[in-house]
Amino acid sequence: MARSFRILPRDARSLARTLAAVAMATGFAAGNADAAASGAFLPHQALYELNLLKSRGSNSINSARGRILYNFTGSACEGYTSEFRQVSEMNSGEGKVTLSDLRSTSWEDGDGKSYRFKIDSRMNDTDSNPVDGIAERTGDHITVKLKQPQTRTFTLDGSTVFPTEQIQRIIAAAKEGKSLLELTVYDGSDNGEKVFNTLSVIGQPIPGDRTIALPDPSTQNDVMKSMTRWPVTVSYYDHDAKPAGGEQTPVYAMSFELFENGVSRALVLDYNDFVISGALGKFDVKDSKPCK
Repeated sequence: MARSFRILPRDARSLARTLAAVAMATGFAAGNADAAASGAFLPHQALYELNLLKSRGSNSINSARGRILYNFTGSACEGYTSEFRQVSEMNSGEGKVTLSDLRSTSWEDGDGKSYRFKIDSRMNDTDSNPVDGIAERTGDHITVKLKQPQTRTFTLDGSTVFPTEQIQRIIAAAKEGKSLLELTVYDGSDNGEKVFNTLSVIGQPIPGDRTIALPDPSTQNDVMKSMTRWPVTVSYYDHDAKPAGGEQTPVYAMSFELFENGVSRALVLDYNDFVISGALGKFDVKDSKPCK
């Protein structure tokens, strides 16, 4: 991710899933040529500006705005830690303005064997909705232990991946020239029990010397100027939902341009009834400690 602007109340927890995915998709930036060449994910901080791109369907939205502040630290040997906070406002007309505040912290083992997460969301003056748990891969299954919203232990299929590994696999598929990638993803969102089936559609590579119409702080980095990138759209489907008439509609879809070193730009979040754009407003690479 894998990241508030307000969506309809019934979708509040699904927003956490999206934000986490956005965080992971945008959160890995190489800060020097050596790191880029090795495919390392380096620590950084990013600020994203969210705005309403379009509104459609019965649940029309007049305006939406917000910000995500994201911090990423760690390495393949010590694991990856991501922290982000999103505060946003959405106006659905007739004076109906909703403020939301989402905070998330997660840690993922570099080999994708363990994943810890805490997610807390608030809307207007309502009580917080915390989710706290850990997922560990053992043999052919994953064991999830939740502390909140209620104590519970359950298992997931071992083929399920966590957010960082999801992005790693998309990059690997793009480099291999694949146009489609199906993955089952878990990140602890919703009530800590939600699992998503995802379909990633990967477009043709865009060479690094091609002109960027709308540059941002990431593309202005000297390292990024030589990087190949791919247009990617990831659709998220409810793992437990039964398709109606043999076809299932995604809960939401996320589009972005994914650079070969893991950096993403030009984000678009499609929630069916409305679409949100996420522009990178600030980008700073932090110091990192290489694996020994």
